[in-house]
Amino acid sequence: MNYTSALVLGDLVAAGTALVPVALTEAVWGTSLTTVSAIAAILAWPGVLALLGSYAERRLGAGPDEYRRVMVSSLVLVAALGVVLAAAPEAPLRAFLLVGIPVAAALTLVGRNVQRRRLHRARREGRMSKRVVVVGREVALVDLVGRLRRDPSAGWQVIGACVPDPSSAGGLGREGVHVLGGLDHVAAVLDNVRADAVVVSSASETAAVYLRELAWKLEGTNIELLVVPGLIEVAPDRLQIRPTVSVPLIQVREPEFRGLRRVAKSAVDRSAAALLLLLGSPLLLVLAVLVKRSSAGPVFYRHRRIGKRGHEFNLLKFRSMVTGADRQLESLVTFSDGNDVQFKMRQDPRITGIGAFLRRCSLDELPQLINVLKGDMSLVGPRPHVTREVEQYGDDMHRRLLVKPGITGLWQVSGRSDLSWDESVELDVRYVENWSLGRDLGILWKTFRAVVRGSGAY
Repeated sequence: MNYTSALVLGDLVAAGTALVPVALTEAVWGTSLTTVSAIAAILAWPGVLALLGSYAERRLGAGPDEYRRVMVSSLVLVAALGVVLAAAPEAPLRAFLLVGIPVAAALTLVGRNVQRRRLHRARREGRMSKRVVVVGREVALVDLVGRLRRDPSAGWQVIGACVPDPSSAGGLGREGVHVLGGLDHVAAVLDNVRADAVVVSSASETAAVYLRELAWKLEGTNIELLVVPGLIEVAPDRLQIRPTVSVPLIQVREPEFRGLRRVAKSAVDRSAAALLLLLGSPLLLVLAVLVKRSSAGPVFYRHRRIGKRGHEFNLLKFRSMVTGADRQLESLVTFSDGNDVQFKMRQDPRITGIGAFLRRCSLDELPQLINVLKGDMSLVGPRPHVTREVEQYGDDMHRRLLVKPGITGLWQVSGRSDLSWDESVELDVRYVENWSLGRDLGILWKTFRAVVRGSGAY
């Protein structure tokens, strides 16, 4: 069974299951659910989802957009049934409106999430992916290939490349990408290798003409044509097409560093931190006792970090090392397992027994909820760096100082200590530019999963 068929079947099951509470509600009201209305309801649900593009191939496995289509479909059905009830109040639709649609939507979202995980797992294993040929200048393609490979769950499997001068494309060869031909041979190459899509990355003055002619050649082949816009770090919701008579323009919305959404983020941060501190106080007390008994020294470790706008603050952690660990750093630098800027060791001799456990489970970070409550940090944001790291910032990295640092962030769910410095920079800047409350919730959920697995923590 292919992926789309599995989705349709899952949606039919969700609609059928939603009829159970509908029938119970009807029974309580003294009415009964007819066979015709039950069959119509089961078929109507995937029908509306299809009409609103929920099964469109480009949205499958995408996450937010796919879920948004489900919610829009449920709202459309609610509105339609509301109109019918207004015109015919005696129609037996109240149970569908109040119970059936919400239950069907909830079950569908759960089913979509399960199917999405299945799809991503298959793609990471090299299955259910599209065969892609990349086209453009070699220097741009090397970067593009690296980015596509970094996210295998997106489903783009690079099988070759076409460049202006195939004889001098050594960089792609070192990346394991076969150069299949020049720019004039793209259509033939796509046919020969049975490609599903072609991704074009080009900034030349002839790009518009070339893309138009390539699109003409691919008409009727069912091969997708995709173009890299050059705005790599900009989230889709910050882009808007502004059409003119002669050319479509892309408007890039400014990042939000102030305003109501920032106020809402700060309110959510402090409220959640206060609640977590209150509910977690027994655990915090137990951990504090264990740290105190593990070795001589204070319970908390205070470390000067750089926050928003360069403001310095004391970051709080449960102490996980022996007292005086900072003085031993110089003798251990040569054994670093971290990146070019940050010092990390997988087997750090300074870590205490309880400290190793705290780090592995990320429990040493819990006192930072106090930093959030004080307003020095957010729950989600760039990781706060020390002064010597900030001194090595480039212009792009300084943008991370425009927002509060976070207890967790994209770095936490993308490899943590296993990331290179450049990868950390890219992730932090991407978050700063494209943050939203919805993305924050997603990062918090992924953080929980990363902590449970202990990935990248040492």
